[in-house]
Order: sequence, then C-alpha cells, then structure tokens
Amino acid sequence: MTEWDKEYIKLCKKILKEGVEVENRTGINTIKIPSYELNFDLSKEFPILQTKQLFSRQAITEMLWIWQMGSNKVKDLQDRGVHIWDEWMVDEDGIYRIYEPYGEYNPDKEVEVIDPLSVPVDDPFGKFHEFKVKKDSNGKVLKAKSLIEGKTIKAAKWYGKEYAGTIGTAYGFITNRYQFAKTLIETIKKDPTDRRMVKSLWQDEFLRTAVLPSCVWSTEWDVTDGKLNLLVHQRSCDVPLGLPFNVTQYATLLMMIAQVTNLEPGTIKHSIKDAHIYVNQVKGIKEQIGREREYKKLSKLSKYDLEKMLNELSDKMNTIQDKKSEKYRLLDTKYRIIDIILNPTKAEMKLNPEIDDFFKFDNSKELKDAKVLNYKHMGKINFPIAQ
Repeated sequence: MTEWDKEYIKLCKKILKEGVEVENRTGINTIKIPSYELNFDLSKEFPILQTKQLFSRQAITEMLWIWQMGSNKVKDLQDRGVHIWDEWMVDEDGIYRIYEPYGEYNPDKEVEVIDPLSVPVDDPFGKFHEFKVKKDSNGKVLKAKSLIEGKTIKAAKWYGKEYAGTIGTAYGFITNRYQFAKTLIETIKKDPTDRRMVKSLWQDEFLRTAVLPSCVWSTEWDVTDGKLNLLVHQRSCDVPLGLPFNVTQYATLLMMIAQVTNLEPGTIKHSIKDAHIYVNQVKGIKEQIGREREYKKLSKLSKYDLEKMLNELSDKMNTIQDKKSEKYRLLDTKYRIIDIILNPTKAEMKLNPEIDDFFKFDNSKELKDAKVLNYKHMGKINFPIAQ
C-alpha cells in the first residue's frame, strides 16, 4: 500500500475518532478537526490513492483549467468530459441557484434573489451587513425557482448574465487576471532563490462575486539544490472528495512546472485547515478504512491461498449478470485487493518529455501529455457532494 494511502487512512481515522460535529452553510453537518499537515516527496512516490479509485484525468484537467487555461467557464470542463463544477455554475439568466440537500421536491418554491455586491468589499460574506435583494430596472424584486428537476431551490444570488456559465470571479479567473503561471515560471527561471514566489487565489476584491471562494487558496514555491518544492495552503478540506483530487493535482502541477524550468520535482507540504468529513460520507469512509484492514489481513496469507481466492472470486463474479450491483462491486473490490498484493505496482506520472512550455501541455479530453502509469486501485466509492 502506498505511503499516501497510509497517511490518508490515518487522517480519516483521526477525524472519526477526535472530530467534532458542526453545522455549516450547506445544511449537511461535518465532522471536523481544526488542522492537519501532509508531506510528500515526489522523488519517492507519486501520490494517487489506491484504497479508492481516483479519476486522474478529471483531476489533472481541472488543475489545467485553473492554472493553464485560466478559465472560470464550466463549459470548458464539460467539453472535456469533466462535470465536477456543474453544481456551482451560474445559470443563463445570471442567477446562481443553491439547492436544498434534503427534503421533498417542490418545483413551485420561489426565493428572492440576493445581490452579493450590496455588501462592502471588506464584508464579502455579509457577516456584518445584511444582503439586499436584487431588483430589475423597473424596481421589481427578482425571484427564482428551481431549474433542476427533483431539486428544491434554497437560495439564489445575482451575478449577472456576463457571468452565465461560469463560477464567477474564482479560481481560473484569478490565475488569469494576475497571470500566475506565467509570472511564476519566469521568476523561477530568472531568480530561483526569490523568497516571494507566493500565489494567492484569495483576493478580497473578488470574493463577493466568487460562487465558491477557493478552498486551496495559496501556494508558495521554492527552489533548493536543483529541486522545486511547494507549500500548499487549504482553508477548507472535504477529505473524501476534495483532498484526493487536490493532492494528485498539485503533485502534477509541481512536476509540470519543474519540467519546463529544468528542475527536479522535490517536496510538497500540504497544510489543511478544517479537515472534515460530511456526515453523509461517513459510511463510504468506513468502507475505505475497511479496505486497508482487508489488505493487511490478506497480506498475511500465502501466495497459493491468495491465487486460489482470486480464482474463486473470478468464478463468482462471472455468474453475476448485473455488473453494477452491490454484490458484484464488493467481490470486485476484494479481487482488486488480492491482485495488488500478488502483483504490486508503483504508480507514476509520465509527462511528455518534449514539452518545455507549460502552456503547451495538452488540455484536451485525451490529456495526451500527462498519463498515470501502473495505477492499480481497490475500486470506486461514491460520495455525495455538498453544494
């Protein structure tokens, strides 16, 4: 099992054992610990989870969407087969709709649309000032209903039609506005010992019109002894869904920047505030923890016994017609665990060595210039998303 998996499972156990259940803006409680720190050495291991399937193409595409394309347009991701930002897209009428996580569907429910710009820039989340409703040119209060069948609207914000199809002034909007990737690379090449290589996605001026202010909000870059190192700061961490993506993304970003600046990939220190698991994700996390226990238990068996079990599992799986059934999934997970024990592999990130310009790495659906090789995992675990 990878060192990353061991540390990840350790974090999950800590949250479940020591965490405190708290309320939050989504309406779904989380179990949280105040902070945590992860350390990675890319010369020893490329961090990608084995205990659950990590969809590396989607993760890397999202990273390039932010850092290379400098885009806040959700369609740019959708065109590449990535739909992780669909829930946070501003609708065609310029309104961002937030939906109830639970409850019966009420298509007739109507809510007033609030105006994020009605509070001052120094109070972007309306902690000290009350948000005002948005009115049209005739002075009529704007109202909104659900646009998604089966989901009941909870709240709505006005961003304007110029932001339709985007996530507002967040993530790629910020990297593009300040040309983060370009200036970072130029600085590394011209002044590698510079101590001011800090890139912050948290810009007060644009928080009011950001649908979701950046979770991974800051990076600090360092060159020491020919190696490029990175310090990542994350203000809020959805451990089951977000963290596995974030870790693989920033490892890939570091490797890409290192390649185009003729440096070796070094270390990543990932600093997390508010590491949490949503209460409706606990079942899935317990399953993932159980996979680690199963791995340890099966690792004690002989090769003969494991191969025998593998054949028996294969025979059972072949008798199940519904390959999407829970029974098949559980058998498949055990099969994968045994295969990892019998035929261990070390996942690696293979970048196209001919690319010497960060902006030339392929960001198409095929993601031709960045491939994860020799990756084995224990199967998919579905976790619900909290909007």
